[in-house]
Amino acid sequence: MDTISLFALLLTLAAGFSILNHHTFRVPVTIGVLIFSLLASLLVMILNPLIPAYDLQALPRSMLGAINLPTALLNGALSLLLFAGATQVNIGHLRAKLASVTALSVLGTVLAVAFLAVAAWYVFSLMGHTVPFAWCIVLGAILAPTDPVSVVGMLKRLGLPGPLQAVFAGESLFNDGVGVVIFGVTIGLATGESQGMAISEIALSFCREALGGGLLGALTGWIALRVLKGQRDPHIDLLTSLALATGTFSIANQFGMSGAIAVVVAGLCFGTSYSHSVFDEASRKELNIAWTLIDEVLNVLLFMLIGFEILEITPHLFTVMATLVVIPLSIAVRALSVLFSTLPVHLRQWDRGRVLGILTWGGLRGGISVSLALGLPPGGLRDLLLPICYGVVVFTIIVQGLTMERVARTLYPTSTPQP
Repeated sequence: MDTISLFALLLTLAAGFSILNHHTFRVPVTIGVLIFSLLASLLVMILNPLIPAYDLQALPRSMLGAINLPTALLNGALSLLLFAGATQVNIGHLRAKLASVTALSVLGTVLAVAFLAVAAWYVFSLMGHTVPFAWCIVLGAILAPTDPVSVVGMLKRLGLPGPLQAVFAGESLFNDGVGVVIFGVTIGLATGESQGMAISEIALSFCREALGGGLLGALTGWIALRVLKGQRDPHIDLLTSLALATGTFSIANQFGMSGAIAVVVAGLCFGTSYSHSVFDEASRKELNIAWTLIDEVLNVLLFMLIGFEILEITPHLFTVMATLVVIPLSIAVRALSVLFSTLPVHLRQWDRGRVLGILTWGGLRGGISVSLALGLPPGGLRDLLLPICYGVVVFTIIVQGLTMERVARTLYPTSTPQP
């Protein structure tokens, strides 16, 4: 299947599932597309053994193989999705809550990895299936970061207080990059590729990726704004922003920095006070419309592919049971990581109980976690961890995503959900 045929097939399926969702479930389009792609995949899995003369899974599997979600997302589409999410963040609110965002995205992610690793190792042992602790850390690194694609899309319709939205979005955008960095370090330790590395070397590598990515993003974002200053052509604005997102991501990866963190910082530059002297109101409006369209199309395609990825999973009784145990564990770990990471910050102006509740239940996982799990090296441990990660992701998107508005309305009754 050539590239244009594959792209046409994906868009046709996404459009069809979106229309079906509009006439049936009427849930947010990304979640509706995920549900229909899951149902279609399950139907194929059920019918395939009943029609031995024809392999119904051949076409979808060849499609998934051609796309290669881990590569397509982590080395491509992620740059556009993160940039689009970063441009929607209110910089004033983010600056006011920077300490909270930093604590949640760095300390909170590290704590979530540690808590989930310990809990999973203990649970697996109780269930009679010993998993090396290093691989439990890998599981924690996959499931610790909240997914910016899921969270930013959810924030658009909840109508939560502005500062809380900024913390939500800021944490999800930055802890994604932190989580990918931690995963890279832990998978190297688990597979033995990084065996013998000292703690100081690991810490230095982490700082180079995270801090280096942030500095690079600030530099490229500033250069882009300087280049755009003085002209009023919206087409040039869009082309430059596309070059900024993809170029920053590529340069960061080339020099061993975090492309995710770099592109988030570059995107945030477009919301600074200096950017207001670069873009007039009409130019900014057109730029926002263009990036919203890019964001929506990529989101729908990503969620549809997440649904189809169930075809790559071979479920067993133990993995099903383990998934049912890890799902509540991941929610509890999310609550503990939010609680302990924000203790030093002292969120004096917030009702801590409400904030803890909304941040915990809103900690959705998504394409990042699925892509990292799919990228695990082949073997028995991948066959164990992949279904568990997939189950947690699907649960958070469908169950937590669909009930988030009700939770927000309960905890923040004055909020005004958007259609």
